[in-house]
Amino acid sequence: MTNDKHLTELIANACHFYHQGWMIGTAGNLSARLPNGSFWITASGCSKGELSPSDFVRISPQGQVEQTSPSLKPSAETAIHQVIYKLFPDATSCYHVHSVEANLVSRFVQGDSLPLPPLEMLKGLGVWEENPKCSLPIFANHLQVTRIAADIEERFTKSPPDVPALLIRDHGITVWATSPETARNYIELVEYIFRYLVAARRTGIEEFG
Repeated sequence: MTNDKHLTELIANACHFYHQGWMIGTAGNLSARLPNGSFWITASGCSKGELSPSDFVRISPQGQVEQTSPSLKPSAETAIHQVIYKLFPDATSCYHVHSVEANLVSRFVQGDSLPLPPLEMLKGLGVWEENPKCSLPIFANHLQVTRIAADIEERFTKSPPDVPALLIRDHGITVWATSPETARNYIELVEYIFRYLVAARRTGIEEFG
């Protein structure tokens, strides 16, 4: 398997997230889209802190496996990456991680969106308004990931999200961006906001909505 720059970037970012405690065990998945529309994605069951170029599967734009080692299967959440790339043609990276804070904040509201506090960090997610009122879409977690992907496509087709991120309840955060570096920044920014929300609730700071 070729050791191209896309895999090098995915390996480095996966290792970084692993050491943050956001991709423990074999949790999470990262992908990078190629110019022809296919994309590399982490294989199922691989430790994200010890990835090698052989731990990835290449998926065609139609969702078919194009290249992999015989013993590997694509991530169980490949369908989510596929629908994100379909909905957002400029996206070249899609990252999904699991954190304690993401799961906590997903239970802070009963509805399908999480109001975000008007923090300076929102500028890093493309929100430049003064005292912005924006929210993060929340999706129900299903055993059948294709059902989550279908929910994402239906909702975002009707109502595009305020920020390039979505939260799956009791599961984790997914972001997408035009470069691997930007996707990594988005993960870090969203996780910062989650930590703020958890701390705000603990200390009794008024929540925003």
